[in-house]
Amino acid sequence: MKPVYLDNNATTRLDPMVLEAMMPYLTEHYGNPSSIHDFGGPGRVALARARAQLATLLGASYESEIVFTSCATEATSTAIHSAVTLAPEKKEIITTAVEHPATLAVCENLERMGYTIHRLAVNEQGALDLEQYRALLNPNVALVTVMWANNETGVVFPVPEMAEMAHEQDILFHCDAVQFVGKCPISLANTAIDMLSCSGHKFHGPKGIGALYIRRNTRFRPFLRGGHQERGRRAGTENIAGIVGMGAASELADIHMPMMQSGIEALRSRLEQGLVAQIPHALVMGQGQPRTPNTLNIAFEFIEGEAILLLMNQVGIAASSGSACTSGSLEPSHVMRAMSIPYTAAHGSIRFSLSRYTREKEIDYVIEQLPAIVSRLRTLSPYWQEGKPEAAITQDFLPTYG
Repeated sequence: MKPVYLDNNATTRLDPMVLEAMMPYLTEHYGNPSSIHDFGGPGRVALARARAQLATLLGASYESEIVFTSCATEATSTAIHSAVTLAPEKKEIITTAVEHPATLAVCENLERMGYTIHRLAVNEQGALDLEQYRALLNPNVALVTVMWANNETGVVFPVPEMAEMAHEQDILFHCDAVQFVGKCPISLANTAIDMLSCSGHKFHGPKGIGALYIRRNTRFRPFLRGGHQERGRRAGTENIAGIVGMGAASELADIHMPMMQSGIEALRSRLEQGLVAQIPHALVMGQGQPRTPNTLNIAFEFIEGEAILLLMNQVGIAASSGSACTSGSLEPSHVMRAMSIPYTAAHGSIRFSLSRYTREKEIDYVIEQLPAIVSRLRTLSPYWQEGKPEAAITQDFLPTYG
């Protein structure tokens, strides 16, 4: 059995057709697209084509609404910076408690500068409380910034509805759609979303390229200043090879969207049902909520996610932990804490994320290997007694995170 890669929310394999599209712009078409001579021509043409390809995937009204960046982190920082710079008198921002660090870190910095950051809570299934959100909307809010799909659980938030609610009070709305683009259909032209961030390497494009959608007529203040590139909205010589790759990946993602919505979701369900049927005390994160078709997060109680990952890696299975223990912390991730997952479950959460390259035999291999791994680790766990784990712990020893 070849190694099984189920960590596609971290990054995806570069599609060979994307690499093929990029290669000429790494070799013979090396001219600067801003140059007026013939060497710059191929780059200008490629830049326009890629902008159109991404605009089509996003369902944008105009190709000019796409601004290429180095990554989604830059795009998100740019959107937040623009909003607070344009309205310095507004000192509140609304986000969620489960955002990606690309959003949370910027908000924390603004908080230190005197801004009030409202972090929307989620329930045990990872769902937002829209009534809490509605109550927080007020004229002093400079921006609402909310992810479309959570990177750990795959839970999809009602972003179009939330954008409409923000617009009712003339508040800008930004969406981190990194885990949504390329997996679910989008029609930005039919939403009230003002700005949206995405990243090429999350849907089989190259790393080091992202984009910020800015709805036409949205007031905007650049973050990177210098040259006139991207119509003055993002200075710096364009990464043409990366942009071409993101454009090609966008076109392919559009073609493969039906597969993501049916075939990949079916494989995700097969994995979920197979593991839950064989492994007791396994909690599916976000169960009952709309989720991206490729993402499954399961918490295996009474054991550590890091240990599961290490043993899976030994049998050729790559996934990731929903716990921050992989970065040296003993604390579960902020997403698990926000969902009030019991302590011994939050530490054992594993995220499996599929792609269009995932095959049924790979899913079956994981279902075959993982039960024995979990069973082995539980026999070593001080919190587990075979067949009767509840006797090994007390309620006092099982804090939850709220």
